[in-house]
Amino acid sequence: MGWIDILVAVGFMVAVIGVGLIKSKGEDTHNEEVGAEDYFLAGRGLSWWLIGFSLIAANISAEQFVGMSGQGAGMEGLSVASWEWIAAITLVVVAFVLLPYFLKTGITTIPEFLEVRYNHWARLVMTLSMTLILIGVSLIGVIYAGAITLTRLFSEFGYDVSLPVACWVLGGMAAAYVAFGGLKACAWADLLQGTALILGGAVIAYYALKALGVGEVKELVTSTGATAQGVIDQTTGVMDKFSTLNADALHMNTDAMPGWILLLGIWIPNFYYWGLNQYITQRILGSASLGDGQKGLVLAAGLKLIIPFIIVIPGIVAFNLFSSDMEEAANAEIKNGTVFTVYEEAKVDATSKKIFELDQKYAVANPEKAAEITAYNKTVVARVGEEAVEKEAINPYKYDSAMGLLITKLIPKNKGILGFVIAALMGAIISSLAAVLNAASTLFTMDVYQRYIRPEAKQFEFVTFGRICIGVFVVIGCVVAPFLADFPSVFGFIQKFQGYVSTGILAVFIYGLLNRTSGKWAGVIGIGANAAIYHFMNKYYTGHFLYSMSYSLIAVLAILFVYGLIWKAPRVEFTSETTLDMTPSKGALNWGIAVCILTVLLYVVFW
Repeated sequence: MGWIDILVAVGFMVAVIGVGLIKSKGEDTHNEEVGAEDYFLAGRGLSWWLIGFSLIAANISAEQFVGMSGQGAGMEGLSVASWEWIAAITLVVVAFVLLPYFLKTGITTIPEFLEVRYNHWARLVMTLSMTLILIGVSLIGVIYAGAITLTRLFSEFGYDVSLPVACWVLGGMAAAYVAFGGLKACAWADLLQGTALILGGAVIAYYALKALGVGEVKELVTSTGATAQGVIDQTTGVMDKFSTLNADALHMNTDAMPGWILLLGIWIPNFYYWGLNQYITQRILGSASLGDGQKGLVLAAGLKLIIPFIIVIPGIVAFNLFSSDMEEAANAEIKNGTVFTVYEEAKVDATSKKIFELDQKYAVANPEKAAEITAYNKTVVARVGEEAVEKEAINPYKYDSAMGLLITKLIPKNKGILGFVIAALMGAIISSLAAVLNAASTLFTMDVYQRYIRPEAKQFEFVTFGRICIGVFVVIGCVVAPFLADFPSVFGFIQKFQGYVSTGILAVFIYGLLNRTSGKWAGVIGIGANAAIYHFMNKYYTGHFLYSMSYSLIAVLAILFVYGLIWKAPRVEFTSETTLDMTPSKGALNWGIAVCILTVLLYVVFW
């Protein structure tokens, strides 16, 4: 990195934090007259454009830049875009179905809505479980993913940054402006960071496609198999070359994301994440009006349609360009030998029961090696029998290195462009951390401290307690995050544990809105039952985790249905507790319908 790149990266991060602090400077949160609502919900004064970009900035982090681009490079291909495109429809539904209820009741946190519908125990159970997930899963996961990304990226430039140091730098920067300025500081910082991550992703996509256009056809064909041989040559246009080389990757219905998951399973984490997760919904609860909230959600939905084109597509191109580098990266992680060492040892072991599943992309590019392993597997099966074999995967590519390879090998150095891209990546990580910290401190302050510990406290005391929570939470996150290095997949870690909470919460919200006369304990029963059912599914069911979520949701709703038939209560009406303008936005509705239609068209084109 040249000095211009370093100057641009550091300057941008200073500007982001500075803008956040300056915009929240007028909020004298030590003043007894200033309410906690001003700190935790930006005084319910967020405009639609702030909400839209803040939602995207809070959502996009290293998990997307690194994990999603890596999945695009791997077997998932474009199908991983479903997490973004299904989210677009989800955001529109949240805008016009859930948001009016939330703003009408004047709630500060999502669990507070459960007290309105059920009882305070449902609110407490949701608060504690959601706080545990935010700190023990989301915060730690984002810190680790961001830190490991930065350490690998900077190592490419000759800088040795340890994992714990990277954790503390990222956590400290996020906590600094959140603790000082609250949600308003987050929203203004997110405006810059959200814009930067979209522009930064577009820059990466541009240079990736540019490199593909001039890449040697022979090398490109080798990385993707012989099927493209003779179809393209050096004069073929870049988009024709891209679509020909990656014909198998440009589909939404794949083994990694089958149609049944798209019809049912994927909606569960989406509706929880975008509609019921304090980490995200805090921004829309701070809306200046119902119209602002709806327009902000629709803006975020539109931006969601763009994300795969600036993150997943570059990942797919990265495999075309750098499959050999991904192979080297995979071997570099093996301390003694290569990814094929276990296979080589098994070949000479007459008692071995292992057979090997070779990465299909590698098998296509290396048919001789694939034939050799297939033949070996047949001899083992013949010797020990189908039931006795032990399966082991061989993954010769480090797919998660896709984004790092694109940045380090393609982005021009010492022109400020590389510095901007690095800053955009760091900004994406820090904005997500800030959102988690702000949400967790709000939950614990308003739903535990204010509700149970010191309800008589003055408003500025709640703000002070919230700041203390931020400090405690970030220390926990930075201390624990490095230990995630022992987990094989951070994405798997996050998804696996969130299912214990997300499905149950979604179930009790669905049930509570549809059935207003069931007993008051339905909220607690639903959340508790899901944890038990999902644990059972995790232990005994080996299918896709989204199927486990689907079965858990159906089971919990069935339990609540039976409960509602037996135990009744007076009908709950969601009366208005707000002074906000509750006029729906017709423009947002029209644009929302357009986003949904465009999403369906994308699925038709790429199915």
